[in-house]
Amino acid sequence: MARKKEKQEEEQNNPEYGEPAKYDSTFTGPIHNRSCTDIICCVLFMLVIGGYMVVGVLAWLYGDPRHVLYPRNSTGMFCGMGQNKDRPSILYFDILKCATATNIMAAALQGLQCPTTQVCVKTCPSQFWILPPSADLSGAKPADFFNQEYCVPSFQLKDTKYSVRDIVDKRLCPLFYMPTTSVLGRCLPSFGGNAYNPSNIPTNFSLPGLSVNETLAAIKNATGDITNSFNIKDVGLRIFEDFAKSWQWIVAGLVIAMVVSVLFLLLLRFTAPVLVWVLIIGVLAVGAFGIWYCYNEYMSLASSNLSFSNVGLTNNVQVYLQVRDTWLAFLIILCIVEAVLLLALIFLRTRILIAIALIQETSKALGHMMSTLFYPVITFVLLLVCVSYWGITALYLATSGAPVYKVVAMNTSQGDCSVIRANQTCDPETFNSTQYPTCPSASCVFINYNSEGLLQRNLFNLQIYNVFAFLWCVNFVIALGHCTLAGAFGSYYWAFTKPADIPTFPLIQSFMRALRYHVGSLAFGALILTLVQMVRIILEYLDHKFKEAQNPCTRFIMCCLKCCFWCLEKFIKFINRNAYIMIAIYGKNFCVSAKNAFSLLMRNIVRVVVLDKVTDLLLFFGKLLVVGGVGVLAFFFFSGRIQTPGTTFQTAALNYYWMPIITVVFGAYMIAHGFFSVYNMGVDTLFLCFLEDLERNDGSPQKPYFMSKNLMKILNKKNKAPKTD
Repeated sequence: MARKKEKQEEEQNNPEYGEPAKYDSTFTGPIHNRSCTDIICCVLFMLVIGGYMVVGVLAWLYGDPRHVLYPRNSTGMFCGMGQNKDRPSILYFDILKCATATNIMAAALQGLQCPTTQVCVKTCPSQFWILPPSADLSGAKPADFFNQEYCVPSFQLKDTKYSVRDIVDKRLCPLFYMPTTSVLGRCLPSFGGNAYNPSNIPTNFSLPGLSVNETLAAIKNATGDITNSFNIKDVGLRIFEDFAKSWQWIVAGLVIAMVVSVLFLLLLRFTAPVLVWVLIIGVLAVGAFGIWYCYNEYMSLASSNLSFSNVGLTNNVQVYLQVRDTWLAFLIILCIVEAVLLLALIFLRTRILIAIALIQETSKALGHMMSTLFYPVITFVLLLVCVSYWGITALYLATSGAPVYKVVAMNTSQGDCSVIRANQTCDPETFNSTQYPTCPSASCVFINYNSEGLLQRNLFNLQIYNVFAFLWCVNFVIALGHCTLAGAFGSYYWAFTKPADIPTFPLIQSFMRALRYHVGSLAFGALILTLVQMVRIILEYLDHKFKEAQNPCTRFIMCCLKCCFWCLEKFIKFINRNAYIMIAIYGKNFCVSAKNAFSLLMRNIVRVVVLDKVTDLLLFFGKLLVVGGVGVLAFFFFSGRIQTPGTTFQTAALNYYWMPIITVVFGAYMIAHGFFSVYNMGVDTLFLCFLEDLERNDGSPQKPYFMSKNLMKILNKKNKAPKTD
């Protein structure tokens, strides 16, 4: 027993990773008399936040999200707003121009604009129509051919003195239209519907020089073969209708997920030993089954003459499974893995018991501090604010700048259009085509949005700043949550008599300490992580941008770089997490806390690995239980397999019954992840406190252990009673 104790003390006092923590008679938990840390980084973070607010104000002043949300007609007016409030969709006079624009017109394709007249309409056309080529157009009335709704709003058919041919030449009304569907506010042909059945297509529906089939093929190529089933707004409305009918039951499913998550975490106090050993034995049993199966397959192929030299290289995996040596290789690998697991179980059984005891202690802490379970709601709200601000700012920045109109020739084959200067701007309200008598197709067309102002010239830099500030804010919010929870769980562990010595409102006290003293340290750790994430984003952008020009060597280098920075990000997250725990307890700056946490963990690396894997196994099982159980229940309910008496809800009334199921499953995962992240933070905090407890104290009356009696029993330690006279 003495030799075992000496071995444990030798393991803990290994000076390779720093000296163990010394006993401090004044230390009884997270210190209260602390000072502000990493002030320079705090000031820098505040300046970045101030700059972020300035960028948001500028984006709000100069941006206009209507550019994205609503389509524009040829005069730049929005469809579905203002004068066009009752006309939400846009109709293209000649959809072919969207794909066959000349180089002169290429700029007009920006912003989903086409070099053809575009008008706002109430509803998209639902039938075929084309101006009859054989009609006596000279004496015909325009109102007998054209539909006023599809003509330019400023043009009135009943009062016009133009002939039918003049109206078409001046692009006041369309030459043809066809059945279309509103897709993102744009009337596009809905190929695949019954309207395009050959029997429903008029025999005269053909453009000059094209047959009916050639006309339809040209239109199909110009519009990207959009089908009726791709009606985004219609699908969106159906999904919204399903949510309106079933939202009460979706909320009920999420409440069930929350209750199951809380119960699972609290019951781990009693069921953790059973669950851990069941999971470990289950892993060993799966390995043993794999060994048995591979041995049977190996023996069943005893008469086979196939070998790797006969098979060679092939893409058919089934061929390799007919080779006896394949199963021999699997058998050897599984035997080695099984042997390693058994040896690890034998030699690490004490550390597994420590991990189980810490998990039980965390459940006990949650029982005394139930408020910690609901702290993720605060984190979620703060993250939602960050994401919303980033998205709105990015949208306003992308749509900043006034609309630009230029004079373009809609049909260069008519007249002499060389009089139109390149990049000649115009005003759609005052433009008059008579200014260009030699080019009758001259029009004032919306091109894009002004990019020549100071703000517009720096839009790319501002978007980068927007992403950087967003990532820093998100990482800071996560760091604040870690530090707050760590302070609360630290207060629990270092309370000598539990629960009597646990401070009042430990979560609130920890939150206020973190905000008052350690904003700089939390921002410092968040900044390091943000810089690595920015490098990863840049690498992804470069990889996407130059993917076509990469050779195998550059692809390999890029893959290695992305892998290295992914690993670096994971390592920094691990270091930051433990540094925040030390900051919450001891109040030191980020660098000192990270160094102390890393040294403490490295002095107990075996315990760290065992605890991490055991905890991950348990939490994975818990998430699987919550998400799987709630998901199966939602499937049986929303698919109509479970009938609920006394309710008017009918699953048959849903358009897509799988949408509520997906919503419940995703929500259950988010709820389980939120609760289990608190639990994981509690385990990590209690573990670091446990290691510090072992190094600081020895169980004597002057230096008693703060750990639970269960942990002391596993380590064969105990607190000695003080001597009495």
